[in-house]
Amino acid sequence: MAAVTGGALLIAMVPGSVPRADGKGLGGDASVTLLIGRALQEGGRAAHCGAAGATQDRPCTGWRQERVRATAYGAGAVLQESAGRGAAAGARPALLPTDARGPLRIGLAGPGQLVDVTVQDGHGRYVGGALDPKGRRWANTESLRAGEQYTVHVGAQDGAGTPVGVTMAFRTAPPSDGDRITAELGPGSGTYGAGQIVTAALSRPVPAADLDARIRVERALEVTSEPAVEGSWYWVDDSTLHYRPRTYWPAQAAVRVRSGLDGVQIGDHGLGGPSESVEFTVGDRIEAVTDSAAHEMTVRRNGRVLRTIPVTTGKAGFLTRSGIKVVLGKEEQVRMRGDTVGIRRGTKEFYDLPVLYATRVTWSGEYVHAAPWSVDAQGEENVSHGCTGMSTANAAWFFKTVRVGDIVEVVNSGGEPMAPFANGFGDWNLDWPTWLRGSALASAPGRGPAVPAVSGRTPSRLYPMT
Repeated sequence: MAAVTGGALLIAMVPGSVPRADGKGLGGDASVTLLIGRALQEGGRAAHCGAAGATQDRPCTGWRQERVRATAYGAGAVLQESAGRGAAAGARPALLPTDARGPLRIGLAGPGQLVDVTVQDGHGRYVGGALDPKGRRWANTESLRAGEQYTVHVGAQDGAGTPVGVTMAFRTAPPSDGDRITAELGPGSGTYGAGQIVTAALSRPVPAADLDARIRVERALEVTSEPAVEGSWYWVDDSTLHYRPRTYWPAQAAVRVRSGLDGVQIGDHGLGGPSESVEFTVGDRIEAVTDSAAHEMTVRRNGRVLRTIPVTTGKAGFLTRSGIKVVLGKEEQVRMRGDTVGIRRGTKEFYDLPVLYATRVTWSGEYVHAAPWSVDAQGEENVSHGCTGMSTANAAWFFKTVRVGDIVEVVNSGGEPMAPFANGFGDWNLDWPTWLRGSALASAPGRGPAVPAVSGRTPSRLYPMT
């Protein structure tokens, strides 16, 4: 690993990705220059705040932008070892005075195009983000966390279309003693599908061992809806909670999420602080169920079949994940490459394709998308590398029909079950009794209802694969 100027980022090269001596086969000197911008924490201090090799602390404020080169040798690379135990003995990501509430932005300094950007914390959680329509800039759509280590993988193309990439690691500064515990509530304002999960990201961890503190937090986080439904919070980890109803949200529901943490003493972890409320609506209930054995997808709106679509899903060795997923985002065009999911170039399984009408359902790169190259197999056999492929016309219709939060289920694929939390929103794969056990209130007999019902207002985020 080699540190970028300023000690701000560590650039990783994975085993087996070193450049060939003859410079052939991996794109030669192909590269693009990335602009990495971060909001710095006001008044924060860090030993690596200044130039590389700085020996004294000094305040870091404002906005910092650095240039990082992505090369053909880094395309598809991922960190194989945690920082500090890699090739550079003792190397660790620099402690950055990065404002966890501020933006992280990645852009291009010259010709080229961003293809995929993934940001993952040390616990395996992905940070939501979005590319602009032209593939020139990426920005996070949910905040970073204080005191976390992050891995950033960027896949791009240079001006000639050659794949390039780079993997970076960094840390954000821990919260100061004076920081109050706040909750960043999601998903944000807008209209979502019936499978949308409500999220609360705490600015400080509250460990499972402190049950009383968790109960205080959970009781302070209020979800109301019209019509009213039964629901509960689930502690995904020490600083993340998810909320879902017992069954999918009713169509046309209005949902409000607010935090009552401000001024609440949360055990020995400090006082709660103010957090912004969130209101969103639920659209029609769209459910897309793919039967891999029958090679077809059935799309329903509010229980009525809209369309049955011939599809192809993952073949042997690349079986599509089974279970319930939730739409995470939509991209009109994505560049899908086999090396981003571990398929070596030069092998018969390698692919490098521009893909249209890509609807993302996992952060690791599973999509529903147009696959004109496999039209003959659609409805007949499974030939993909894990995605659900369909004709361009059907993919365009599906892309237009669904929204973020809609339900996409896969049955009879033989693939691994969708993980509940690590790779998107797989929360619906937990049955209701299991979900309730994730609530702090469920572990506290006599301290209140184990199932906090939603009171009604009366009335009132890797990598692509084919």
